[in-house]
This record gives sequence, C-alpha cells and structure tokens, in this order.
Amino acid sequence: MEQCSISEFPAQEGKTVTIKGWVANRRSSGKVSFLIIRDGSGICQGVVTKQDLGDVYNEVKKLPLESSVIATGTVVQETKAPGGYEMQIQALDIVHKADEFPIGKKEHGPDFLLSHRHLWVRSARQAAILRVRDALIRNIREYFYNNGFTLVDTPIFTTTYGEDSTNLFSVDYFDLGKVYLAQTGQLYLEATLPALGKVYCLGPTFRAELSKTRRHLTEFWMAEAEVAFCDHKENLALQEDFVSYIVQKTIKEKASELVYLERDTMQLEKTTPPFHRISYDEAISLLRKKGSDIQWGADLGGDDETIITKLFDKPVFIENYPKKTKAFYMKQDPDRPECVLCADLLAPEGYGEIIGGSQREDNYDVLLNTIKDNQLDPDRYKWYLDLRQYGSVPHSGFGLGIERCVAWICGLKHVREAIPFPRMIYRAYP
Repeated sequence: MEQCSISEFPAQEGKTVTIKGWVANRRSSGKVSFLIIRDGSGICQGVVTKQDLGDVYNEVKKLPLESSVIATGTVVQETKAPGGYEMQIQALDIVHKADEFPIGKKEHGPDFLLSHRHLWVRSARQAAILRVRDALIRNIREYFYNNGFTLVDTPIFTTTYGEDSTNLFSVDYFDLGKVYLAQTGQLYLEATLPALGKVYCLGPTFRAELSKTRRHLTEFWMAEAEVAFCDHKENLALQEDFVSYIVQKTIKEKASELVYLERDTMQLEKTTPPFHRISYDEAISLLRKKGSDIQWGADLGGDDETIITKLFDKPVFIENYPKKTKAFYMKQDPDRPECVLCADLLAPEGYGEIIGGSQREDNYDVLLNTIKDNQLDPDRYKWYLDLRQYGSVPHSGFGLGIERCVAWICGLKHVREAIPFPRMIYRAYP
C-alpha cells in the first residue's frame, strides 16, 4: 500500500493508503471505534470496525491516547470529520501502547502544563502556534533574501554587551575569564556592513531580567537587520515594509491555524504602511492625559505601551527617546542632543513593543565619549570603535522579537506559548 501523510489526503481520495501517527483521541460505540490520528502534517478520523480487525479490535477499543500506530485504509471525504477526511481502516498495527497520558481534558494550571511542556506541545492548540511561528520565521528569511540582505551568524559568546549590563548571563570561558551570552547580534552585524552592505541574523538572545511579565523570556529569538548608508527615516520605512510583509504572508498562509486559535485577523489585516508615528514627548503627554504620573525621561513600561497601543488601529512608532533610557550605540539627535534617533514599534491591541531600532552612532569621538559616559571599558570595545575609523558611514538597524510577534499574530496572552520550550526566571525545565 502507498504510504502518505494526512495532509496529502485530498489527492488520495478513494485510494487505500498507509499512515503513521499517534492516537490523539478515541471514542467507541459498540462494534465501531473512531480514532483521531495525528501524524504531524494534519489530523484525520479513522473508522475501525470489529468486522475489519477481528480480535485486534478489542485492543483498539481500549487503546490509550498518544499510542503510536500504523494504519492502512481507504481515504474518503467526510466534511463532519476533523480535517475533512476520514480513513476507513482495514488494518492497524500498534507500534507502542502508551501509558495513561498525564494531560487530560480537565483544566490544568499553567505550572502543570509548563512542567509537562514536552507533552503539552502535542496539543492541537500548541501545534497550531508552532506552525504559525514556523511560517513567520520562513517569511522573515524570505523577505531578507528577496531584498538583498545576507545572513550573518553572529556569536553567542561575547566579551561585550549591547544593551543593559545588569541583565547579562556570564559564563566561565576557559582561561580567558568571563564571557557573556549574547543580548544581541547587532554589534557584529555592524562589523560586516562594509563587506556586505545589508545584513541580518536570526537566532537566540539572552537577557537575565528579573521580570515576570507576560512579554518577557530569559531566552528568546530575534531577527536583526543592519543597513549601510541608511538614516533613521529610511530605517522606519524599511521596518514598515518588513512587518507588513511578514504579517500579511503569515496570516494568509496559516489562516486555518488562526481560525482554530479563534484569532480575529481583522486588526492584523490593517498592518499596512504607513504606520502611525508619535514622538516620545507625545507619548508622555498621551499617558499623562490617561492618568499616568510618568515623567519625561522615564522609559515606557509594559502598561504604558498597552495604553498607547489601544489608541491606534495599527502598529505605532514611538520616536526619539531620551538618550539616558537607551543603549550607548544610538546616534544623538543633532537637533536635540538629549535624545537619540531611535524608535520602538508597538503592536496594537495591547501587545506592545515588537521592534527596537535606531540609527547608529557613526562618529568615533562621540561614540568613545558615550562608551565612557556609560562606564564601559573602551578596551573591550576597541574592535567596535575600529569600525568608525575605517570607512565609517551612516547606518541603521533594528531587532524584532520573534515570540512577541508570534504572540501578537496568534492573539496569545503570554509569550511562553510562542516558543517550544520557554525559559523564564522561575523555569528552566524541561
């Protein structure tokens, strides 16, 4: 018999085929049993009768959930069945009879589900989220490829940091002392600009933040891009085009998964250029009008971002933050030296920041002074400073958080569902 995957059933209607998978659900009615079989590509209903299977039927009727099986039968269209097709099974081999599955239909708390994450990912909901994540990452890579970017794999072990020194993970590195798990690949991307012009990286980053909010993980993935001869305004236009592309393609390709997740995509469909743009000053004014006591010079927190995003129907840039709230590498605003040429892109519906970006400081003396002002060791950044001595050019870039973007697209309440095995300050298992 021809072996196929469940996703290929539309082309196999009326044929007898063999599938390999797991029993996701089961119900029996006298001499007929209905198995919901999952093979990773999709799900189908398998109809099993005692007449077809003989003595094996009694075992099938009591088969524990998540048992692995090889089923052979005829594919028929059945609109009422999960997936729209069912298999009339003539033969079924039990590869492994599972123990009682610990995750049942009853309500389980988040701690239980996270402790059983290795099994929880089998659920239809989690599988749908992971498929959306896969499509998003594929579309990110496609966008960069189509627009002339070159992939650069940046190091995980670093001797410098790009963001906040208070949230570094340090590691003993042989006889060289401490190194850090990368907070960003950005600095290394900048080093490749004179060779490649437009570059990106996509990989894990690490932040030892003592935060328990729904938007924070200690290990998360970022897509970061860097472009030579690109100023702040051009950087914002690039981000608009990029985010619009990856969102529109993903919601189109994964429409069925989003329907299953009960995600209303009407708001996502509005993710088209131009996005809204407000200054940091305007953001502070809006927040104070909404009752916040935030003062100019403070960084925006998650609650602040939620308030702002609910005022807009599509993503909104907040531009030109105070220099003291942002990373050392951001270029000073020539008209307001107390501010930098940067922007955070906030997703609507309360999802908050998904991108942080800026024009980078390309002047050697200014960058050196900023490094010193931030109590950083210039010797550790010598290689980074070198980039400003040998063909320095205006350049800009940004970083998009994969999990936050997945959470926004899928309508998730917490980013821990947006990554297969989340790492948080209170969880590193499994």
